[in-house]
Amino acid sequence: MDFNFFDLFWIFLVFSSLQPWWQKRQMEAKRVQALQGFEQQRKSRVILLIHRQESISLLGIPLSRYISIEDSEQILRAIRLTPPNVPIDLILHTPGGLVLATEQIARALIRHQGKVTVFIPHYAMSGGTMLALAADEIVMDANAVLGPVDPQLGQTAAASVLKVVEQKPIDKIDDQTLIMADLSRKAIQQVQNFVRTLLKDDFPTQKIAPEKVESIIEALTTGRVTHDYPITVEEATDLGLPVTVGLPPSIYGLMDLYPQPQGGRPSVQYIPMPYEPRPALPASKGRPMEESRP
Repeated sequence: MDFNFFDLFWIFLVFSSLQPWWQKRQMEAKRVQALQGFEQQRKSRVILLIHRQESISLLGIPLSRYISIEDSEQILRAIRLTPPNVPIDLILHTPGGLVLATEQIARALIRHQGKVTVFIPHYAMSGGTMLALAADEIVMDANAVLGPVDPQLGQTAAASVLKVVEQKPIDKIDDQTLIMADLSRKAIQQVQNFVRTLLKDDFPTQKIAPEKVESIIEALTTGRVTHDYPITVEEATDLGLPVTVGLPPSIYGLMDLYPQPQGGRPSVQYIPMPYEPRPALPASKGRPMEESRP
């Protein structure tokens, strides 16, 4: 059979169109294989929460990703599929996100009876830090950072709004600023109460020394530094957080499989199957958790 130039051209187009699909399938297979290997090594449920900056392929417009309700739905499902005695390893790489989604995930981690370990290879800011506070152990790269969890009202720190009210006479402040100040007080109080609940968790053991709890809350929630302030390993340790330095090499291998993408992909990934023995349905609501009140 003779092939002319146009036949070769069409064959080339077919192979070119199939190549991205094939590369994507290969990458997905490598990710699942790496997750399975890490789970077997740790005998745990491994959950990845990785947010990169995405780009719209046609226009090249950057789009930042963050912790969303969709993320919380997926992570809560992964936790439900994990038997109570199986440890959970959460690998975090995120700038933060929605408070509602973050609190849902943190509460589920606190209620899980097995040990919860958070691995931070690069950074876990804002809501990512709050998820780290829900863990029994925080394992960080020597150069990784956490961040403050002080509330933000839009693009403005709640603590900064309160500062305006403190420094200006009441008759010089407009109604909108006063309303923002009221919301700021409530937001800071709510975050402090929730962070206190996370830090006072004592199951299976007390992870934070009781005398350190209030000073950690003061450092993380009151806006005494900017919201993007990097809390280093040394500073986190001095605060009293349960930080361990040094990641398993396989963590870096996993991160290599999640490079800066050109198209959309799920930001949460785990092996979507329950472990044996299969937990009874309906799923257990987990350990009751005491709420801290003002």
